[in-house]
Amino acid sequence: MNEPVASPCIGYCRLNEQRVCAGCYRTIDEIIGWRERSEHDKAVILERCAERRHHDTP
Repeated sequence: MNEPVASPCIGYCRLNEQRVCAGCYRTIDEIIGWRERSEHDKAVILERCAERRHHDTP
């Protein structure tokens, strides 16, 4: 059985101008309702977060 997808929240909740959290790189829409999302949807969101993080780092 697969492990549940954990929230990427690191407790540094600051939204930038694009409404993306500076701590976890989720959008406000991705943050809202995290617990109710399917494990597949959570995994997809984490992939998006990784892309945002990659594009945000110099």
